[in-house]
Amino acid sequence: MQASENTNDDFLFIDDSDEDEILDDASGETWKVLIVDDDPEIHSVTQLALSDLVVLGRRLEYLHAYSGEEANTIIAQDNDIVLVLLDVVMETDDAGLNVVKYIREDLSRDDIRIVLRTGQPGYAPEESVIKDYDINDYKTKTELTRRKLVTTVYAAIRSYQQITTVTKNREGLEKIIEGSSNLLEIHSVQEFGQGVLDQVNTLLSGYDRGVFCARGHGIVEGADDLSLYVLAQDGWNESVINRKLENMQSAQVNEQVTACFQQKEHLATENSLTLYLNRGGYRAVIHIELDAPMCELDKQLMDVFLSNMSIGYENVHLFQKLRNAAYKDWLTDLPNRLQFLNLLDDFSTSGSDDRVAALIDINHFSDINDGLGQEVGNLLLAAVAKRLTTLDKSLTVARVGADVFGLIGPAESVCHEKLADLFSLPFEAGEQSLPINICTGFCRKSEAGQGGVKVLNQINIALNLAKKNRDEHFKYYKQEMEDQTLWRLGMIRQLRTDFADDRLELWYQPQLNLANGKVIGAEALLRWRTADGNFVSPGVFIPLAEYSGLIIDIGNWVVHQACKHLKHLEAEGFDDVGVSVNVSIPQFRRDNFVDTVIDAAKEHNIETHKLELEITENILMDDPQMVIDALTKLKEQGISIALDDFGTGYSSLGYLQKLPIDRLKVDRSFINDIAKPGGSILADTIINLGKQLNLKVIAEGIEDVEQESHLKAQQCDEVQGFYYAKPMPADEFLTYLKAKQ
Repeated sequence: MQASENTNDDFLFIDDSDEDEILDDASGETWKVLIVDDDPEIHSVTQLALSDLVVLGRRLEYLHAYSGEEANTIIAQDNDIVLVLLDVVMETDDAGLNVVKYIREDLSRDDIRIVLRTGQPGYAPEESVIKDYDINDYKTKTELTRRKLVTTVYAAIRSYQQITTVTKNREGLEKIIEGSSNLLEIHSVQEFGQGVLDQVNTLLSGYDRGVFCARGHGIVEGADDLSLYVLAQDGWNESVINRKLENMQSAQVNEQVTACFQQKEHLATENSLTLYLNRGGYRAVIHIELDAPMCELDKQLMDVFLSNMSIGYENVHLFQKLRNAAYKDWLTDLPNRLQFLNLLDDFSTSGSDDRVAALIDINHFSDINDGLGQEVGNLLLAAVAKRLTTLDKSLTVARVGADVFGLIGPAESVCHEKLADLFSLPFEAGEQSLPINICTGFCRKSEAGQGGVKVLNQINIALNLAKKNRDEHFKYYKQEMEDQTLWRLGMIRQLRTDFADDRLELWYQPQLNLANGKVIGAEALLRWRTADGNFVSPGVFIPLAEYSGLIIDIGNWVVHQACKHLKHLEAEGFDDVGVSVNVSIPQFRRDNFVDTVIDAAKEHNIETHKLELEITENILMDDPQMVIDALTKLKEQGISIALDDFGTGYSSLGYLQKLPIDRLKVDRSFINDIAKPGGSILADTIINLGKQLNLKVIAEGIEDVEQESHLKAQQCDEVQGFYYAKPMPADEFLTYLKAKQ
C-alpha cells in the first residue's frame, strides 16, 4: 500500500512533476482509457499529459469520443475499457451524466472507473449522482495539473485492478461498494470517521478496535492549533471524541498515529495497523488494533477500501466547506438566510404549537455603520449574535440580513418581553458602548403556513407592520395581515393597469366668490373608474399610489390634464376661471418637480396665474427650506400657491410668513360645527390670520346655509362644498359654468 501527497497547483496540465512521480516498468499490455470530450484540444492535452505514464506495468491505450452518444457506442462495443475521463457538459448540460447512467444502469458495468471533468467551475453534479453512479472522482479542468491528472488516473486504474482482483470474493467487494456509497452521503467529518471504522470492522477479520484521527482546526469547535484530535472511536471510550490524541490513555496509539501522520505512510505491526489517508491536502490517520494477523485478501480489501475512502474523505471536507459557505454567515458563524429557510421548513411541519419564529431588525443600523465605521458595525452585529444565543439553549439563532436576525424557539423565550429585556442594556463594540432599539415580527406555529419561504414571508409582513407602528415595535402575524397585503398588491396592480388604459379622470368642484356667488375656479379631484364602471375612493387609491411610487406619473398627468382643461375653458370664453391641483409629498421630493410643472404650463400655453398648486402642511414639515425654494421658483413663473388643510398639521406659524402663498384653505373639519355655539373659534382664527397676512381665504366643505351665513359674517373670501356643487366631470363643469353666466 502506498500513500502520496497531492500539490495544490491551479492550471491545466502544468508540468509539475518531480522525482516522486509514479512510474513503473512497462510490459506489452495496456490499459484502455476512453477520453470523452467535445473539445478536440482536451483530447490532445490529456493524451500528451499521460504519454509517459505506466500503471502497474502497463501503458495506456486511448480511445476517443466527442459526444455522449458516441461514448455510449464505444463503451457498448469494447469490454476492455477500464477508465473513462468524462466531460460533464457536451451536447447537452447533462450529456456526461447520461453516459454515467448508461454505463452503470444499461450496461451494468460497475467495474469501469469514471472521472468526471468540467470546464464550468460553478457546475457540480448532485450528491445523489456521485453516490448512485459510483463516480471515481470529480474535478474542474482548471484544477487538473499534470501531476494531479497522473495521480487521479493512477488511483482510478489501480482501483479498477484491485476490484477485478477480488471479484472472487464478492461479499467483501459488495461491502466496500456499499460502505463507500454510504460514506459518500455523510457530510460531517466526525460521522465520516465513525463510518470508516464501522466499515473496517466488517472488512477485517482480525479487527479489534480503532480510532480515526486528524487535525482538529476547522473541524472541532474551539480547536485553534494544529494538534491531532480523535474524531471517531470504536471500542474505546466516547469521552475521547473531539479531544486531543495526547489525552488518550495509550502511549502506543499516540506514538503510532503521530509517526504515521508525520512520515506520511502506513505503519504496520503484528497487532496493529496505522493507515495514512490523504487526498487534496486533507489528511487523517486510521489506527486499528488487531487480534489476528491480516491475510492477503484483507490487505487487498484494505487497498481498495482506502482508495475509495481517500476520495470520500476529500469529498466530506469539500461538502463541509460548501455547506459552511452556503449555510453559514461569515461574520457571526450563525446560520444564514438560506439555512434559516431550511429551519423554518422544519418549524412549519413540527408537531409542537408552543413554538415561535421571529425576525429582529436593528433600527438605524446604517447610521452606526456610516458614523462609526463598518468595523464597529461588524463588532456590534457579533455582540448581538452572542447575546441572542444566551437567551435559551434550545433557541435557534440566525443572521438573515445585514442587520436582521432570525429566531426559532419556545414561545416563552421568543417573545417581546424577553427580547426587550435582552436589548435593554447597551452592546459593547470595540471601545463603543451602543444602546440599540429593535423592531420584531413574530409568527406562532399555529399561524404558520407550509414551507420555510411561506413562514418567512409571514414574519416579514409582521415585521414591516411593526416598523410602521409608532406605539409598539413588535407584531404577531395574523392571517388578516396577509390578506390586507395581497389586497393592496392587487389594487396597485389594477391601478397601474387602469392608469395605462386611461381610466383615471379629473373631476372638478366649483369654487365661488362668497360675496357675489361668481365661479372663480375649481379644484381638480382625481377619480378612478374601474373597467366595470365602479369608482374606487380617492381615500383608498391615493395612499396606494404614493406607496407604490405611481403617484409621480399620476401627478404629472394631473397637471397636464388641468392645463389642457384650462385651455379648453379659455376657448369657451371663461378666461377668468382657474384650476387648483393637489400636490403630494413624493412629487415634491423629485428634483425636477418644479421644471415639470413649468414645462406643462408652457406646453399648453396657459396663463400661469390660472394654475394653482395646493400643498399641505405635511409637505412643509418634510423639508421646509426645500419647499420654500421650490414654491418661490413656481411663484416667479406666475403659478398660484394655496396652503391646504391649514391648522390640521404641525407646522410652525413662523414658516407661514416665509411661504410665497396666495391662499389659505380652511379644512372641512373646522367648518362642520362652525354654526354651533363655540364651534367656530378655529375657523374664525384662520380667516382672520389670512386677512392679517393679506392672503385670500377659501373654506371647503360648506353644506348648509348656516355655515355660509357665518362665513359671510367673518368676510371669508371664497367657498366650495356640496351646498354649491359636488365634484363633476369636465364636460358637466363646463355646462355648470354656462348655467351660472
